[in-house]
Amino acid sequence: MAKSILGVVLIGIPLMSTAVYAQSGLPTEISSQTKDCLTCHQDQTPVIYEQWGTSKHFRANVGCYECHMANEGEPDAFDHYGQLISVIVSPTDCARCHAKEVKEFNASHHSKGGRIIGSLDNRLAEVVEGNRAMMTPGFPEGNSAAAVMGCWQCHGSVVKVLEDGSLDPATWPNTGIGRINPDGSEGSCSACHARHEFSVVQARAPENCGRCHMGPDHPQKEIYEESKHGIAFYSHREKMNLDNEKWILGEDYSAAPTCATCHMSATTDQPVTHDVGLRISWNNRPVTSIRPEVSDAKLGLPGKDIPWDTRRENMKNVCLHCHNQNYVDNFYVQYDALIELYNNKFAVPGRDLMALAKPLLKPSVFSNKLDFIWFEIWHHEGRRARHGASMMGPDYTHWHGTYEVAKRFYTELIPELEELAEKYMADEDPQKAEQAQKLMHKIEEVLNSTDHKWYLDKMDPEEKTRRQQAAEEFKKQYQP
Repeated sequence: MAKSILGVVLIGIPLMSTAVYAQSGLPTEISSQTKDCLTCHQDQTPVIYEQWGTSKHFRANVGCYECHMANEGEPDAFDHYGQLISVIVSPTDCARCHAKEVKEFNASHHSKGGRIIGSLDNRLAEVVEGNRAMMTPGFPEGNSAAAVMGCWQCHGSVVKVLEDGSLDPATWPNTGIGRINPDGSEGSCSACHARHEFSVVQARAPENCGRCHMGPDHPQKEIYEESKHGIAFYSHREKMNLDNEKWILGEDYSAAPTCATCHMSATTDQPVTHDVGLRISWNNRPVTSIRPEVSDAKLGLPGKDIPWDTRRENMKNVCLHCHNQNYVDNFYVQYDALIELYNNKFAVPGRDLMALAKPLLKPSVFSNKLDFIWFEIWHHEGRRARHGASMMGPDYTHWHGTYEVAKRFYTELIPELEELAEKYMADEDPQKAEQAQKLMHKIEEVLNSTDHKWYLDKMDPEEKTRRQQAAEEFKKQYQP
């Protein structure tokens, strides 16, 4: 499966007749095979030729053939004017020269992005939003164009190789970050390092991450643009030294951090990493936020052995290059408090209520209004609030986040659950009637809890008095 020919070259044994290799393992001149490629592609795809010509690959004498070469028997290998090549350059191919980076990437959640195909999100695109009208040779029973052009383009798809060696149009082109390649590897380096220039400027720019990290359920790009970090970046982009080879925070730039700065790039104390989870102390993707080592364990990733507090120290190290210890520590007090607020006030009660409601609902997921209400509470508004807090975006934390969570919880989720319970309370089916009683009891328990009893006008009298006094004192001090 691995394309190992270049691996022989890289240890100094010459394989290609016209190329001479230095002791470093890199070619000292363009190979004859690549020169053959260029005779056509220089004219037929001049932009690709120009992009490659500006790349570090060109300066290292690494060309078309060195990346696209294939071995006999590989699923996507085909003869192209006398050379055995494959269209897809997978992480396995890139690892021949970039072994450390690929190893780190393989340990990250990015590499597992293609596993969305079996998730609730993909059911939405395949069934609820889509149909099977998109017929291709690899999917004779049809597929959903909403999934193909939506989910799969960011998360990646299983690339299917057809009998004639071509790639099925439902699965290619695709540069999804967790693409499952014909050689069995997971991931797409070109998701971030766009071919064929592989520009470090582009890879370090926040817009690069924004291709996927945006929108109603994970608006990191928009949050970044709102934050002081993003404002500083766009105000001082010309000072960022984005094209510098080394690019160490505090040595090569100081105007602002980018996504790469915080999650991947080098500091004076940390090297570059391609495992974007090593500086994250909360995983805010699920219904309730969990520690990253828990989610790593579920995916069988080596990060299961790296505790969240170690990762937090990694991120704090980045922060401390610009902020003092008190500032950084206090930020994390605020952030943790927001996560605990969301988890305890809305996510856990909502999850428990939906579990009790499930036996009373139509069995098909998303065939009930409640399915959509709850999904958007945690998957959209809940994530926005948590991501907003993690990146210091106040508007996304509040107005696009906790406000929307609360509004939906009190004006949609609770009323719909109450109506459902009342509908089945006296049902002829004793099991449904009993379940309705359990659901109503849980609703009452939640609403009478400290976090929610205001809704029933049961706020503690002492708290109500304190709030009134505080409001009066504020007006007296600050309002004319």
